[in-house]
Amino acid sequence: MSTSRRPEPTLIASNRKARHDYTILKTYEAGIVLAGTEVKSLRAGRVSLVDAFAQERDGEIMLYGLHIAEYAYGTWTNHAPRRTRKLLLRRVEIARILAQIREGGFTLVPLSMYFSGGWAKVELAVAKGRRSYDKRQVLAARDADREIARELGRRLKGRSRPR
Repeated sequence: MSTSRRPEPTLIASNRKARHDYTILKTYEAGIVLAGTEVKSLRAGRVSLVDAFAQERDGEIMLYGLHIAEYAYGTWTNHAPRRTRKLLLRRVEIARILAQIREGGFTLVPLSMYFSGGWAKVELAVAKGRRSYDKRQVLAARDADREIARELGRRLKGRSRPR
């Protein structure tokens, strides 16, 4: 009896700064239109999501600022590193995303890139920018939660920290 299981997604790159700078409201998985040398560079892990963002253009969602380094062994067929790339989403998802963005104050940010079943995918988030004091509050809450979990773990093991 064979069970067909999907292989685990292979992470290529993640945008950790986006999770710090934005409050993530909803995430979407999108395919991405790539050239052959871009795929080879992705497999080598030569990609940066730092300045990337997505916007609507002619009823489609496009990814701007994504840097995929030129393929080292590419010839005249090599790609431009920061070219605009089309994201592949269903019409219903595009309509839903555009409705959220047009509300105001929201943006589309790529959180990560990965291979899933041999296809390159982008995790796209509808996000709202954080102010600097919001960032400090989030960091303080995260540190407090971590300390609570650490102390709870110590108590469960029967070791309490000497005071």
